[in-house]
Amino acid sequence: MMKIKVPVIKSGTRNLELRTAYLWLLPALSLLFLFAFLPLLNTFWMSLHHRVPIFGLNQFVGLDNYSHIFHNPRFWHSLGVTAYFTLVSVVCELILGFLVAHLLWKDFKGYAWVMGILLIPWILPTTVTAKMWEWIFAAPQGLLNFFLVQSGVLKSSRAWLSSPFWAMQMAILADVWKTTPFMALLLLVGLRTIPENLYRAARVDGANSFQMFWHVTLSELRPILLVAVLFRGLDAFRVFDVVYVLTGGGPANSTESLSIYTYKIFFQTLQFGVGAALGVLMFLSTGLLSLIVLWFMRERRLV
Repeated sequence: MMKIKVPVIKSGTRNLELRTAYLWLLPALSLLFLFAFLPLLNTFWMSLHHRVPIFGLNQFVGLDNYSHIFHNPRFWHSLGVTAYFTLVSVVCELILGFLVAHLLWKDFKGYAWVMGILLIPWILPTTVTAKMWEWIFAAPQGLLNFFLVQSGVLKSSRAWLSSPFWAMQMAILADVWKTTPFMALLLLVGLRTIPENLYRAARVDGANSFQMFWHVTLSELRPILLVAVLFRGLDAFRVFDVVYVLTGGGPANSTESLSIYTYKIFFQTLQFGVGAALGVLMFLSTGLLSLIVLWFMRERRLV
């Protein structure tokens, strides 16, 4: 019997390959350090100072800025607003995105046109989208008021963006309209990767439509669902432009997210130290959210 010789990779050769690989990665790692890690370090260092450039103040205060933030009710209010916005918008986008993806699961005549129309909200710049919705919600001449009054739902027009409750709901509506296509595309890709044989086997075993949906569709979609929730959750948590254009954080700070609060501290009150501390806390919050989702995926053996 002929023996096959298996080549033995010497440790010196492997070390050379590793050094070569790191050398090829060096330009990308350098850019990552220059444009991501270095600014983060600079922001953290700034957060340890009481820095107000307009008054020439730049004094090291340690963690005093963080203590000030944690004792400030406005921070906790903006955190609650951000959490509510993130939770409601992501849940709505997930449900609507799945419905749209299910409708587009199979090819049909005019499929390309429908896909093109679906992508329009996602392609439009967020500022343009927010301005468009501001005109729709405007009182009394906005389209929403016009249709509701003409249909008899409302007796008179309503100032949607002047109400603390409705202003938040309108901001969520604008965000859901904008980003549902992104969620739908992710879920559509997941649906198209599910083997048809799984559904055939489920039918042979006597499974009904709900059982096939629960045990086949959702089971196979679980990894892509978590990825979609992670992406949209991180994006919604740092929401700024759509809310700022619609309400500016008002009325009475009722729609003031953490990003808007940080922006106001930085560029309206010029408290760079406190603003930097808020930026660090936002970074840590999004990082913690990512770690929780990744841990869940690893525990469920989805990655």
